[in-house]
Amino acid sequence: MGNLQPLNPDLNNECRAFAEALRSLFAGLRPTVSMRRYSARRHLSPGALSRYLSGQRIPPWQFVQDLLTDVGADRGSVATLDTIELLRSLHSAAQKTSASVGHALQQLQFQLAEADRLSRRSAAHSDVLGEALLDKNHRIADLELRLNQLESDWAHERARADEIALYTGDREDLLREKRALEEEVARLTAELGEARRRQFTAETRCELLERQLLVAEQQAGEDMLRIEPPAPATGPACRPRVLVVDDQPANLVAFEAVLAAADWDVLAVASGPDALKALLQHDDIAVIVLDVQMPGMDGYATAAQIKSRAHTRDIPIIFVTAIGDDPENSLRGYDAGAVDFIVKPFEPWVLRAKVTVLTGMYLNYRGTPRSMPASQLASTTDWLLPATRQPHQPS
Repeated sequence: MGNLQPLNPDLNNECRAFAEALRSLFAGLRPTVSMRRYSARRHLSPGALSRYLSGQRIPPWQFVQDLLTDVGADRGSVATLDTIELLRSLHSAAQKTSASVGHALQQLQFQLAEADRLSRRSAAHSDVLGEALLDKNHRIADLELRLNQLESDWAHERARADEIALYTGDREDLLREKRALEEEVARLTAELGEARRRQFTAETRCELLERQLLVAEQQAGEDMLRIEPPAPATGPACRPRVLVVDDQPANLVAFEAVLAAADWDVLAVASGPDALKALLQHDDIAVIVLDVQMPGMDGYATAAQIKSRAHTRDIPIIFVTAIGDDPENSLRGYDAGAVDFIVKPFEPWVLRAKVTVLTGMYLNYRGTPRSMPASQLASTTDWLLPATRQPHQPS
């Protein structure tokens, strides 16, 4: 433990308690392991491990689980449920109170891992469905051959009444089996199309999150590359405009404070109808940050209205939700027209990274906010991806 950095004196109580628990756990490794050696064992950079143990950054929960596993293996024992729950509660409390860019990176990395997991799971499901569909189509082709053969045989024997009865029974059996297989093919085709749509959505999200991580890393000073957002002209009128929609005044104030500090022009409204009205009055909005749970017209209904209008359907929407970020909620948001989402209470660095990427991509796509009529714009997700990336349709 001698090569550990001291705890940051400015840590809040929750982050300090978690960092102290993590340091005590690390000290339990036998024999005593240096940070450089342990970081090599777990494929971490020594700097990242040092920041975890000094409280400068909250590690992902997987790191805590790995450390528990290693300490248990060294001591020949398994951590108790009480110990795991205590660490989980300390970890959760530290995450909730941390407002560092490191926490934003963790959130984005977690979302990227989830999107990647959904993409891989959907791809595997597509493969299984594709094999089943191929098998059913082969069986239908075989039945059609048998039906053709049966009709050919009957043509030579149709003068005999007993042969006619036999033909009729066999033919009906084969036709019933064929109809059942065709119904199964229709079901599998629809399921395969949905699986491929989910994979395409997850891949789109992975690409967005990778860009957002790059922005957040630049903000953290971890990458010396500098990417400037498009600036087609100069002057206040050309600042990227972000429409924020939330029925809670305190949330609007928070969103405005975070986004205005990053030099975006923020237009804040308190309801879905007000958002639609604002979109009629302003044709230079680059991104919409939209709360899901609002009285009256909620976020889903508002997004549906926005996407139904030719002049607004291509504006990227970020959903803000307190429901959670599980895949089903995410897919419902994507179906409603969102291209991304954040979870309340939101992390300012995450919001900035998402708005930075989407604003830059949208303005770059359009050239300037008014350079291309909405009727000529592609569908919402087309401009987010290379031209060669389109969702694959089942054959």
